[in-house]
Formats: sequence, structure tokens, C-alpha cells
Amino acid sequence: MPSLKQIHSFLTIADLGGFTQAAAVLFVAQPALSRQIALLEEELGFILFERQARGVSLTPAGTLFRDRVLGIEKTLSAATEEGRQIARGEAGVLRLLHSSSIPANSLMPWIKQFINGAPGARVDLDRISSEIQISEIAEGRADVGLVRLPVLRRDPAVNFVELPAERLWVVLPANHRLAGYSSLQLSDLANQAFVSAVHRERGGLARRVTDLCLQRGFVPQLAAVISRKTSMLNLVAAGFGIAVVPENMTRIGGENLAACL
Repeated sequence: MPSLKQIHSFLTIADLGGFTQAAAVLFVAQPALSRQIALLEEELGFILFERQARGVSLTPAGTLFRDRVLGIEKTLSAATEEGRQIARGEAGVLRLLHSSSIPANSLMPWIKQFINGAPGARVDLDRISSEIQISEIAEGRADVGLVRLPVLRRDPAVNFVELPAERLWVVLPANHRLAGYSSLQLSDLANQAFVSAVHRERGGLARRVTDLCLQRGFVPQLAAVISRKTSMLNLVAAGFGIAVVPENMTRIGGENLAACL
């Protein structure tokens, strides 16, 4: 099987029409180049070039061989460049996960910046709970995840980088008696019904809010209808209770909602 080096040397000679010119371009001695092509012809079983006083020309078999292998070098060159782009993060697919408490619209500026810097890349965005994100990344099915701490299970294969803290807001029905307050203490919510609840096998926002309530000396009361997703805002708007959410979630908006620090 001819090597890629032999094919490249053969194509260079064919393009330039002589061993002397090709040897100069390839930075090899002419005798070494001649020997390389002789070995290639021996391996192929046919002559590639007709030697002439002023250079060389392709034989009919050599012409056919050039037409067939020309695509190989182009494919290899393209594959090499694509590989370099992927290695530099300029191409390929970035599999990005986010939890429901990190709304997709808050990620758009960063995703646009990434795409502008790497136009050959594509982002595959998916919303998955913080705990499941860890296993998805550890098992190679995702590249980056945006989780809401705490997470109950960590994997040594996953590197955690803590981002700047985000303020928590209280979201209430617009007609709630506390809606007119400019700010609230968590202890003010001791007798309120919360539309979120802790999942026994997961961390994330609900667990963080529950831990904060416990530190203030009370257990959050559960509303008649609860959710662990962004749909909790719909439950608040419908009057089922209140929720404590990160600032980014308050920007999702909706009618009949009020937010307080």
C-alpha cells in the first residue's frame, strides 16, 4: 500500500513536471526522491513517469493513478484542518446541559458569543436536572453542564468550576399581601405555602432553599400543587403559593407575578 508521503511526492512531481523542481519544493535530495518513486512504481507494478531530457511526463497508467489519488490528498488535508479546528474548539459539537433553574434565555448571549468566535461549531442544548448532568458528562454524553448547587453525587471525572453567586428572589402572586414589600427576609415566609419541594435523590435549587429555611428555624410548607421546574412560576401566578428562585428565573416573567429581593 503506497504511503501518504509517496503519494504527496508523486503528485508534486506530476504538478511540477520534473524531479529537480519537486525535490526543491519538498526539501529532499533528488536521488532520494527518485528512489522513493522507483519504490512506489515497484510496489504498484507499473511505471508512473516517462523520463525525458527536459523533465518527466505521466504515463497513461500514471495519469489514471494521479486522478484517483488526488482526492485522497485533498481529503486528508481537509480532515487535518477540521481536526485542528476541533482541537482549538472552533468546530464540532458542544453538548451543553443546563438545569431548569438556569433558563435557556439567560444563556443566549454566551452561546451567541461562542458561535461568533467559532462559526464552524454547533451547540446542542438540553435541559436536564443537575444530578443527571453529572453522570451525562462523566460518561461522555455531554461536554459542559450548568448545575445548581448543591449536588448530592459528584464524580471524580467531572471538574467543577463555581460561578459567581446569584441573588435569590421571592416570587409571589401579584395580589399577595407581601407583594408590596421592596425586600423580604426568609423568615417572613415561615407561614407561606411553597410550590417547590426537595427531591429525595437530588440537590439543586429546591434543596438549597429548604436548607436556608431550616437554618432560619422553619420547614417550608408545601402548597397543594408543586413543581421542581420553571413551571413553578405558573403555579405562583395561579395563586397556589410562593417560590424562592434565582434572579434569572424572575426574568421569565408572566402575568400575575410579583418579585421581591
